[in-house]
Amino acid sequence: MSQKLVLIDGNSILYRAFFALPLLNNEKGVYTNAVYGFTTMLLRILEEEKPTHLLVAFDAGKTTFRHKTYTEYKGGRQKTPSELSEQFPLVKELLESFEISHYEIDQFEADDIIGTLSKSAKQDDMEVKVISGDRDLLQLVDKDVNVSLTKKGVTNIENYTPDFLEEKMGIRPDQVVDMKALMGDSSDNIPGIPGVGEKTAVKLLNQFGTLESIYENMDEVSGKKLKEKLENHKDDAFMSKELATINRDSPVTVKLTDVTYDGYPSQKVLGLFKELGFHSLLTRIDGGEAETEEQADALEDIDFTVIEDVKSDMFTGEDALFVEMLEEHYYYGTILGFGVVNNQGHYFIPTVAALESDVFKNWAENKDKKKFVFDAKRVTVALKRKGIDIKGLSFDMLLASYIINPAENHHDVPSISQRMNYHNLSYDEEVFGKGAKQKVPESEVLSEHVVRKANAIFHLKDQIVEKLKENDQQRLYTELELPLATVLGEMEYYGVKVDTNRLNEMGEELKERLDTLEQEIYELAGERFNINSPKQLGVILFEKLELPVIKKTKTGYSTAADVLEQLKDKHEIMPKILLYRQLGKLQSTYIEGLLKVVDEDEQKIHTRFNQALTQTGRLSSTEPNLQNIPIRLEEGRKIRQAFVPSNENWVIFAGDYSQIELRVLAHIAGDEKLIDAFRNNQDIHTKTAMDVFNVSEDDVTSNMRRQAKAVNFGIVYGISDYGLSQSLGITRKEAKAFIEAYFESFPGVKKYMDEIVKEAKQNGYVQTLMNRRRYLPEINSRNFNRRSFAERTAMNTPIQGSAADIIKKAMIDLAARLEEEKFEAKLLLQVHDELILEAPENEVEQLQQTVLDVMVNTVQLDVPLKVDFAHGTTWFDAK
Repeated sequence: MSQKLVLIDGNSILYRAFFALPLLNNEKGVYTNAVYGFTTMLLRILEEEKPTHLLVAFDAGKTTFRHKTYTEYKGGRQKTPSELSEQFPLVKELLESFEISHYEIDQFEADDIIGTLSKSAKQDDMEVKVISGDRDLLQLVDKDVNVSLTKKGVTNIENYTPDFLEEKMGIRPDQVVDMKALMGDSSDNIPGIPGVGEKTAVKLLNQFGTLESIYENMDEVSGKKLKEKLENHKDDAFMSKELATINRDSPVTVKLTDVTYDGYPSQKVLGLFKELGFHSLLTRIDGGEAETEEQADALEDIDFTVIEDVKSDMFTGEDALFVEMLEEHYYYGTILGFGVVNNQGHYFIPTVAALESDVFKNWAENKDKKKFVFDAKRVTVALKRKGIDIKGLSFDMLLASYIINPAENHHDVPSISQRMNYHNLSYDEEVFGKGAKQKVPESEVLSEHVVRKANAIFHLKDQIVEKLKENDQQRLYTELELPLATVLGEMEYYGVKVDTNRLNEMGEELKERLDTLEQEIYELAGERFNINSPKQLGVILFEKLELPVIKKTKTGYSTAADVLEQLKDKHEIMPKILLYRQLGKLQSTYIEGLLKVVDEDEQKIHTRFNQALTQTGRLSSTEPNLQNIPIRLEEGRKIRQAFVPSNENWVIFAGDYSQIELRVLAHIAGDEKLIDAFRNNQDIHTKTAMDVFNVSEDDVTSNMRRQAKAVNFGIVYGISDYGLSQSLGITRKEAKAFIEAYFESFPGVKKYMDEIVKEAKQNGYVQTLMNRRRYLPEINSRNFNRRSFAERTAMNTPIQGSAADIIKKAMIDLAARLEEEKFEAKLLLQVHDELILEAPENEVEQLQQTVLDVMVNTVQLDVPLKVDFAHGTTWFDAK
């Protein structure tokens, strides 16, 4: 049998795989997309090439022998993303499970290892196959060495032989380095000759053969400008050739006999695949698990029926429903059609056929008919706009996937399906296009795509629910997130009314303030300039006014917000510039931004609450973000004046949890002194100041209380002495003393912090009181900064996440009570620890009692929950 050596460029293939695939995590939160892509290619190589010898070469580090020739070699490359860096050890672990050799050598690149070993293999009459994404390796091509280059991702490959290379590039393999010497290579920061592109390089090499020959026959080079470029950059050209040339005599210590390959241990590989979450690859390994019948069915072509006349017998009472829409903001979105899948068939129902059908409406509104959907909130809003009040939503693929691993970046149906080993499904961008090219596809393509999504939901439901049960997250899903989706859907649909006249007035007021500030800044600067230009502002501040330079960037002086904050006491122009920026942002982002999204007919804003986004479980708000209206600035607070009730003689009503995160901390930590303080209704910041400064209550000054407050909330977020020193403007030594005094006063909190970090290191995750998980893949990282961040996250997440869960449960309970007690009041918004409602004035007294009862009793902690109330004619007045 002939011997074949396969050499894989590890760095190149991993990079390709990382950028070709979505940023996927396994259930422990570890990034695996690059390793997954690399593995699929490796399996393909083993199946197709059947190597007798195999090695994966890696770069050893950033510095190589080429840097002695040119210090700027590869100098323009961006830093490797941390999400990719952490996958290199994983791929090496993968290779070891396959019993495949991998090798790197200090001061040399993977290319040099590959070049050296391919030379040795040729001398031993071996067939050589090189696999990379790097065109530099084409210089190795000859009759015994075939180089395969990845064209797109890691699946589309071109095989280069000498004939194919000459046909494709117009040059011989031995001329590849000459071509690079002439053209240069921006990716490796190899200069080449400026202005010489591929066409010119090929023409010169076809005429003269080599770089050396070009310079020996300069008189024959046509074109005055080209000749000048060649003459002016001769040294760069020869240096570029030296840099581009692969060293085929590198001091490689590994021998060909060390890289023989006769297969992999199946069980070892299967075990690692399961650990990494590569379930879809199990069947490609000998002894791998066979697909279940359901998965096999899902992978087959789907036969479906287009339904123009909806009949009741097509529904079974356990039906997957997918509602396809093009626009992201589904309140205004156009429904493109419905996919319905159950155990008796696959159906596509065109929009008109569904919405004009009483049968469809009756089925949708029947709470006893179970519907399995993707994004119950989206479905609720989309159908409610069409007069259908959907009920019976018993499974939401989006929410279930989010609960299982909130660190995942992609919770769309195709991505979830890929992770669950259902692959016969296209991504939306492949069907609809994206950006300016986005459009609705032909009806045949659209209908099949929609049905495939419904099919994925139907077939994967049981598997996903089982995973929730394994994680003890079934209650979190069924009792919190799923019912909350309906509550949020109702809130989004109802919207919040906006007084556009008041917004426009505020816009005019801000414009006047900005004009005045602008003139004051010009006077202090001594000239007019563009205040919004970082470059011009930098010149004024650091050259003309000679303020101390805090930070420089590649383009000049940094005028970032944190830099300007440090300069605010250095010159009277600084507070005005800071205020100018703040007011400018209010004007553009909030005044103009809000006016753009007000529904003209209703004079309402319909924000979207992101229920499956944050890793702590907190809700966020987009299009527009109503949770982030700045309130530290008086002008920012005033924006809330524009939010008004929908009806006359109604008010805006707010119920706000007081210090909920500190109360959750007291409960979770079980610290007796902290618990007693809350039970006795003491001011917790005053109590902390008394303990930290060792003074009586009467001796606590406002500054002491302020510092104690910073410590209290800082502890919740795992603050360091450096972080506390920055927020309080004190030394790190003083900050450290504060933190130590706090932990002495509340030893239960210190014990909790230590134990939760230890637990996270053992389990790889932390969880809230309601078993919401957050995976922390970097908790055991060797990198101090990454590990420290993960440790702080471990301390904070159970507190912040539990507080988020509590207010979510309060929303569900309150919505039920409002309906049960027949209030006219409506839930409008959730903003951090606050619930905003609108209600008739005559309901306010009774509403306050109901909201209080719900919010303080929604969960039982070892400390009482406290709620503050306010109401007024606008959101601004409800404070």
